[in-house]
Amino acid sequence: MTLSAEQQLHRLWSTEEIRQLPLRYAFAFDRRDREAFLSLWAPVREPAPFPDIDRATVQARIDHFFRHGPSVMFVGNHLIDFQDDDHATGEVYAWPQVQMQGGLVDQIVLYRDRYVRHEGRWLFAARRHLLIYGQRRAEDPFELPPANWPDGQVGRGVVPDRGAG
Repeated sequence: MTLSAEQQLHRLWSTEEIRQLPLRYAFAFDRRDREAFLSLWAPVREPAPFPDIDRATVQARIDHFFRHGPSVMFVGNHLIDFQDDDHATGEVYAWPQVQMQGGLVDQIVLYRDRYVRHEGRWLFAARRHLLIYGQRRAEDPFELPPANWPDGQVGRGVVPDRGAG
């Protein structure tokens, strides 16, 4: 199927909007911003079956998502496939580094996503979190003494402290 120039432009813009979703998910997660986190999900009539998560799951278990210490979630490779103008699927890698279980845990995760355009905006319909691995670091960098950057390069910086601006 050949797309017209207008359809190609529409698809390009949709791709960019969808690529922003995992980035916004990561920033909302790291900032523990519940409102921003919930705003990324389309409303649902029926909750998605486990292990998928959707807006109903997030609303019911919001404390679960934000119960750990500081985190940094890096978002990497992202493939997007369109089913039509309002539905798409995707796979995206993430590297969450989260203070939990008494230390810093590095994970590599593959998210399998379903996206939907709702009221003109692309949102998550559902996400499936597939853990590739999780590994505790020998040292927790969030417990390091201050680096005092720019004078020092080694140690804890100011981000992700909530008060950092």
